[in-house]
Amino acid sequence: MRITDVKLTAIGIPRLTGFVNKHVIVQIFTDEGVEGIGEMSDFSHLPKYSVDIVDLERTLKQILIGSNPFDISPINVELNGNFPEAMYYYEKGSFIRNGVDTALYDVCAKAMNVSVSDLLGGRIREKMKVCFPIFRHRFMDEVEENIALVRKQYEKGFDVFRLYVGKNVDADEAFLDRVYKEFDGNVRIKSFDFSHLLDWKDALRITRRLSKYPVDLIESPAFRNDFEGLRHFRLQCELPVSEHVWSLRQQYEMIKQDSVDIFNIAPVFIGGMTSARKAADAAGVAGKSVLIGTTQELSIGTTAMSYFGSTLDNLNYISDPTGPELYVGDVVKTKVHYENGYLHLPDRSTVGLGMELDWDQIEQYRVETLSWDDVSVHQLQDRTGQTRV
Repeated sequence: MRITDVKLTAIGIPRLTGFVNKHVIVQIFTDEGVEGIGEMSDFSHLPKYSVDIVDLERTLKQILIGSNPFDISPINVELNGNFPEAMYYYEKGSFIRNGVDTALYDVCAKAMNVSVSDLLGGRIREKMKVCFPIFRHRFMDEVEENIALVRKQYEKGFDVFRLYVGKNVDADEAFLDRVYKEFDGNVRIKSFDFSHLLDWKDALRITRRLSKYPVDLIESPAFRNDFEGLRHFRLQCELPVSEHVWSLRQQYEMIKQDSVDIFNIAPVFIGGMTSARKAADAAGVAGKSVLIGTTQELSIGTTAMSYFGSTLDNLNYISDPTGPELYVGDVVKTKVHYENGYLHLPDRSTVGLGMELDWDQIEQYRVETLSWDDVSVHQLQDRTGQTRV
């Protein structure tokens, strides 16, 4: 079997907040008529430049056409050479490698008439507990909006939430107080997420103030790549500390410094399931736990993460992939399935990823380029259409 063509389709789908995220759908075609699909998720991240999708498609054709899709490892070596790892978790090269890697697994599983699970070594679990995100408060009047959001999602079965914190701590505290009074322990906060926006000392001060309310863990409480700062925070905080993995070198530094308790691993940030499995294995060797992170993917990317997460024996914390619940639409005929706060894997009898493209929806959300709209840094950081300053 040989790859004969590669096609990229850019789409822009609004979130429920009004913020439009741009993604790229990947199609890989073969000489045996088997087609694989993948997702380059959420290019709407800083740094504020865009990838030329026409040029990217041409480049991927040069790399992939003529290759055997089962050569996933050597293809990933080639992709890493062309789109190298960087010490930054929104590195667009990682998004690109992730989309191609996912499509390769889909092609190979379809060619063998098996589920992607069979290529990854089976399943330890059929579902993953996930949490719904509450984005960062900047104004006190946003507390009521977010309490209403918790009510709505709780009715849909989500009973665990993660809270982005640190811009308006008074509002963060007011929100937590309302949650624990109104829901009487039936709603749980998984994490306070600082998103690398604060120095570790400021994050520690805020954590001590807010942790009078129950929380499972603290996420990203130091500036990016401040491994010593993470370690200082961890040694002075009683709660487990989690950090994203965006390169194997960065993970090595966190292991060497003993900076974290939990590695937050998402294929999109490290370049696909192939690299994510390396990161999860490294976490296991270091005696660390894992949770599955997210950039809030659509259903294709979320399904791939569910397959990846189902294989891990050190997935000990509630994970994050709820992206399909945050958008007004999707690009597949049947979205991923959530029930009672769990992300359910497709049935084991499903072939490939188990996702079928919906071209009516794709045409509805298709865009010609990944160029930027007029959005501010705070809108990008907090994934909101809100323009107040």
